[in-house]
Amino acid sequence: MGRIVVAKVVERVSPRKSDSRDRMVLSTVALLPEYGASGTSIDRVLAHSGAPRGSVYHHFPGGRTQLIDEAVTLAGDFISGLIDTKMQAGDPVDAIDAFFVLWRDRLVESGYRAGCPIAAVAVESNDEAPQLTRSAAAVFARWQEAFAALFVRHGLSEERSRRLGSFVIAAVEGAVIMCRAERSTAPLDAAAAEIHDLLVHALRDRR
Repeated sequence: MGRIVVAKVVERVSPRKSDSRDRMVLSTVALLPEYGASGTSIDRVLAHSGAPRGSVYHHFPGGRTQLIDEAVTLAGDFISGLIDTKMQAGDPVDAIDAFFVLWRDRLVESGYRAGCPIAAVAVESNDEAPQLTRSAAAVFARWQEAFAALFVRHGLSEERSRRLGSFVIAAVEGAVIMCRAERSTAPLDAAAAEIHDLLVHALRDRR
């Protein structure tokens, strides 16, 4: 993730910021959106984190696959926590607007180099490490369930809530890819505006 987002993850998950294990996982989270799973090598993680080479297999006996898998879980949990926080605020439209703003900020902050670490893993074949694809799918499912629960709580049917949850995630991920290609936030802004209007009408009609 971008520097700002990684800093927030550090604050939330690890009071021991100097711990080499935590640094390696956080560096992997930062590198995945830019280089993908195949390009996020142990050497690149060590250079980014400053962790000693001898600590890699001490902390990650499963090697690079374990490191990436834990980074996917950490990034997914962090975004899930943000969704849950917005859910507690009560307004589903505000929650979705904030979700789009999160991705917009990290695109701009990274100079359009960083996308979503989960998508970066999901789009690769991962033939030698199929658990990475499963972990990415599990993260997307958690996000979808969180959004669906929010919509159900505000009066939408379970079926439509699940569809909307999936649609929001698909719109964000697709728009982020377009933004990186165009080096502009226009695709994400357009998707955010359309989904905002869709939710306003959906929530109004359910009454």
